[in-house]
Parts: sequence; structure tokens; C-alpha cells
Amino acid sequence: MNDDGQRDMDAIAETLLYLYTESRRITKGLAGQYGLTGPQLAVIKMLEPVGRLSLSELSEKIRARNSTVTGIIDRMEREGLVTRVRSKSDRRVVHIQLSQKGQELAANIPVEPVHIFRQALSELSAEEARVLLTILKRLVERVRKLVDLPPEELTEAHLETKTGGSPS
Repeated sequence: MNDDGQRDMDAIAETLLYLYTESRRITKGLAGQYGLTGPQLAVIKMLEPVGRLSLSELSEKIRARNSTVTGIIDRMEREGLVTRVRSKSDRRVVHIQLSQKGQELAANIPVEPVHIFRQALSELSAEEARVLLTILKRLVERVRKLVDLPPEELTEAHLETKTGGSPS
């Protein structure tokens, strides 16, 4: 890869890291104002419009393992923010819903942090959004493949030959 291509790759990586870091900063700041953690804020704002979600659905939406989400929900339940409700149709399924206290808190939080990014993305044309989504999905697939490699295979030489470019 030539120097211009490498600079572009570096700029893309830095931009993605900036967006991730900014998302975390916004979430943490907003959550802190309400005595919540970032993940708790995400759960509250996800449950607010839909009413209830199963633990698996919630885990999928916040991109975390069920065991991690269980810990978050345990703490939120102790604080009286959510309740667990067993499904009537399938007793194995437990739904999480906001308690009255959780609903009141959700109503007082003016914006979901993700809304800021949705607003920024809404300024793209439909075609730009489709192209960006296609590219991001390809990046996600590539990262998942690389992450699944054993550490001894995740070398600079491997990355270079598999991506067609220099890893650094």
C-alpha cells in the first residue's frame, strides 16, 4: 500500500475510534447525571419505547453476553429500576421491564445517546447511508474473522497477507 493509502487507512481507523470514544463519553456523562452506568442507561432507553424485552433480546441489542446483561439487570432490579416477568407462554423466558421508578427516570432523561449519532447519520443521503452500511458490515465481518484467530496466528505478516496491505 502506498503512503496515501496508508494515511487514509490510518484516518479511517482514527475516525472509528473517535466515534466509539465519543459515544462512550456522551453515554457516561449523561448516565452519571442520573446516577446510572452507561449500560444501565442503554437498558433504560431501550426498554422505554418497547415496554419489555427478553434477556436474550436485550443482550443482542446491547451487544453483550447474557451473563453480562444478567449482572446489569441484577443491579438495576436491586435499585428498583426494572422487574423480571416470566413469560406465560414459555416459562423459560424472562422478560425485563421498567418498574414505575425506572419509567419515571426514563421519562426524565431527555435523549438517548444513540440519538445523537442517528441525527448525524440522518444528514446522509439514502445512497450514502446504504454505501456506508455495506462498508461497515464488511468491516464487522473482517474484524470478527480476525478476532476469531488464535493469538499466535494474529501476526502482522498474517494481517498483511490477508488484507492485501500493511497492518501498521
